[in-house]
Amino acid sequence: MTRTAEKINALVREDGSFEEALESIRQTVDENGGEVEWADVRDDLTSGQWGRLIEKGVLVDGEEGFEIADREAFDSALDDDAEGAVDLPEVDAEASKWSQWDKLAGLASVLFMVGYWFNSVRDSIGGVIDIALGPLAAAMPFYTVILAVAMLTGLYSTLLQANLMDMERMGKYQERMKAMQDKRSDVQERKKEAEERGASEAELEKLDNELDKVQEEQMEAMADNLGMFKEQFRPMVWIMLFTIPLFLWMYWKIHATGDQVVTETVIMPIAGEVEWSDGIVGPLRAWIVWYFLCSMGFIQLLRKALNIDMSPATS
Repeated sequence: MTRTAEKINALVREDGSFEEALESIRQTVDENGGEVEWADVRDDLTSGQWGRLIEKGVLVDGEEGFEIADREAFDSALDDDAEGAVDLPEVDAEASKWSQWDKLAGLASVLFMVGYWFNSVRDSIGGVIDIALGPLAAAMPFYTVILAVAMLTGLYSTLLQANLMDMERMGKYQERMKAMQDKRSDVQERKKEAEERGASEAELEKLDNELDKVQEEQMEAMADNLGMFKEQFRPMVWIMLFTIPLFLWMYWKIHATGDQVVTETVIMPIAGEVEWSDGIVGPLRAWIVWYFLCSMGFIQLLRKALNIDMSPATS
């Protein structure tokens, strides 16, 4: 690598706007037959940048103006920078922020979850939900009641995810992460190749600096990608807001005492005849396993029927 290329890289590292200034000079030189004057580029770079280029010897005296000292090294430095640049998609982070209603839904979901640990809360919520679902449980086998609940939760879960998650914005977040990972891998590969061919210390130092810069950019991108987590979790708080009371009601019906308790048994594959409160998959009770099987199957059918694609949209 020539001294001209090293000087150009140093200038660009000091001031990123030098890259545009150098590109303007290259275009002007090509248009003017090999030389450039201050009057030709004064709109594209500052007088300080012009003076630095002459001071560093990037531009030298020509016949009528100035010419590039080493055109091949000049082009190589600019083109290498262009190849290393990553065009990250713009993401509106403000759009991922939760509204006041989202925050209230999240708070209410947390309060409902207390019912899993406190019987008084669970009994209160279960009693209220039983006003609406109690007649259904009395008229139908409980496995069909769980199926109906799974269909209901699957329906509003799918609709909430489809309407509250912006798949295009999610795709942009993923593109940003992949672009930064690809850039880091590229720099690491170029450094490895340079070490194998015995590159100069100056070239290795440049690659080390470039790798450090990529890592800093990656950390900044990870902080920005907090919006992706918000985007994913936003519909979840609404889903939990409606689903937790239904779960508490089913738990209350199965584990309650007196007239409200569900005493029927069910025959399940592999497990055979079990009661709803029996554990069949580790700590998971039979009714929870049956619910998830019904819910997952119905959600897939619903997405197919409504042509809802929950995959992030990428360009």
